Amino acid sequence: MNNRKIIIGNWKMNPRSLKEAEKLFSEVASGVTSIKKTDIVICVPSPYIRDLKKLSKKIALGAQNSFGSDKGPYTGEVSPFMLYEIGVRYVILGHSDRRDLGEGNDLINKKVRGALSEGLIPILCVGENTREENHEYFNVVKNQLEECLNGVSKNSLQKVIIAYEPVWAISTTVNHKDAHPTDSEEMSIFIKKVLTDKFGIKVVLPRIIYGGSVNEKDALEFLKYGGVDGLLSGRASLTAKKFIQIIKICEALNK
Repeated sequence: MNNRKIIIGNWKMNPRSLKEAEKLFSEVASGVTSIKKTDIVICVPSPYIRDLKKLSKKIALGAQNSFGSDKGPYTGEVSPFMLYEIGVRYVILGHSDRRDLGEGNDLINKKVRGALSEGLIPILCVGENTREENHEYFNVVKNQLEECLNGVSKNSLQKVIIAYEPVWAISTTVNHKDAHPTDSEEMSIFIKKVLTDKFGIKVVLPRIIYGGSVNEKDALEFLKYGGVDGLLSGRASLTAKKFIQIIKICEALNK
């Protein structure tokens, strides 16, 4: 397993213009020059990738989606090869936003395998919509992991990042509830069990990170007690000061 912690920002469909994107990215870049022990990734809208790539060598660029094939008659899709060629090294796959648009585990699996084949690091998002008293949510996450990682080799598994992002904890979810580090720790342990059951006890496990509207206020608790190797931040990553604070919290724990 890669022992380095990682902080990932997901800008989603923000900001509105390239000028705003360059300003935000530059502010983050200038605020993390002293960071040495934490990997930093920002997943930006595809039209901004080429321009933002020029602004920082410390911050790796990620995409928010990719297709499962490297070329073909797929109108509107972007291949992992195309993304890699312009400087992308990470890609978010299986995000709840995409699942809400109809993406299932089979399609996500094709995208994961396609990303790996072209050298991209997939950030595979898993997570339940609700937490029932009968603990059915464990089966939801188990199915997502098993089906989305079908056909992935033992050697390639360590190149994947698993992002646990419970939908019920996302701020945009109706009647959302705050998650706690114990929720993350419980699921991290479970994810490791599912992966060792599927790939064998000798497999090198991937990094597991936590999402679910994590911000600068609860980042420390999740990093210390959530059983994770990093964080996936959405809304907080759109404010340079907040995102830099999250990164510095992670860096301080690595000393």
